[in-house]
Amino acid sequence: MRKIIAAVLTRAPGRLVTRELILSDPGPDEVLVRIAYAGLCHSDLHEIDGTFATTPPIVLGHEAVGFVERVGSAVHDLTAGDLVVTCLSVFCGRCRACVRGMPSICARRTWLASGRPDRLTTLDGRPVRPTAGIGAFAEMAVVHRNALVAIPPEMPLPTASILGCAVTTGIGAVVRRARVEPGSSVVVIGAGGVGLAAIQGARLAGARTVIAVDLVPEKLAAACELGATHALDGRGPDVVAQVREITGGGADHVIEAVGAASAVAQAMAMLTPGGVATVVGMVPSDPPIRLDGNDLFFLEKTLQGSFMGSNQFVRDIPEYVDLHLRGRLRLDRLVSDVVPFEEINKGFESLAAGRGRRIVVEIRPRKEDR
Repeated sequence: MRKIIAAVLTRAPGRLVTRELILSDPGPDEVLVRIAYAGLCHSDLHEIDGTFATTPPIVLGHEAVGFVERVGSAVHDLTAGDLVVTCLSVFCGRCRACVRGMPSICARRTWLASGRPDRLTTLDGRPVRPTAGIGAFAEMAVVHRNALVAIPPEMPLPTASILGCAVTTGIGAVVRRARVEPGSSVVVIGAGGVGLAAIQGARLAGARTVIAVDLVPEKLAAACELGATHALDGRGPDVVAQVREITGGGADHVIEAVGAASAVAQAMAMLTPGGVATVVGMVPSDPPIRLDGNDLFFLEKTLQGSFMGSNQFVRDIPEYVDLHLRGRLRLDRLVSDVVPFEEINKGFESLAAGRGRRIVVEIRPRKEDR
């Protein structure tokens, strides 16, 4: 066991506070990872601000990059010093979903992600939950082997930190769940880190028309730089009509990357008959999503969800790294700010205000780390 410094959510809604915690040694199927950088995700923010229920005390953070310090006795494919990325869609490899090639919805994920109750505790022995079994807003984390993937050491660390959520979610929603075909028209609602990844995924898939919708001019400019053919201000009352005009009657695909019931309804309205809307944002249950039954019955539109881009991250993430290193993906453009660990709350304030794209926190890199 060892003492570590972590940013802990002690009440919700609330703010993260720095605490000294006890981290256990890794079990047989676990890996001790020294975290270098971690991305700030809206799902973390929603637990901090109380939008989604959580149970404090909890160490948030699920997309991160770090270095293997030690492996458990049953881990034979990782070794100390390996550069690894965390992904919250930990999988068992044996359940019905996993054997069908759908590890992102593994039936045993919740159990695997819960970890051992003594994995992370206060100094007086009270359990502290690491979110998704990771808890990346800390100097070190003990993580199940199936929540990690090794990547090449030449990958820049701040960019690598967002591979396990923003990148897999955005690109995966396009290529794995929506299965966008060459020549298609695609709308992406929300041009944050996930949305910008989806835009690049649509470009890679060969979409002819890629329309970005957002409220922030800087994000729309980044979307155009990364492959969007059109950029629309989502506050405009005629944004649906604009999409229909650009696409000649409606888009083949709409990717909803905001997480709002109103955006889901807007996505359905933007579709051509027979089109598909894919929701990747975390939509609160209140207010409920309202749909027009005619869209489903007479117009054969489809509304579907995609958790974490329906990823197979052990295969997907190395491929995305390769595409980035070869210049076919600009994943570095998804990161707008890198903040020091002691300013993590300021980073979340920027995220809540809609500033920037993906914000990354620098945890504790070594001098030789990049």
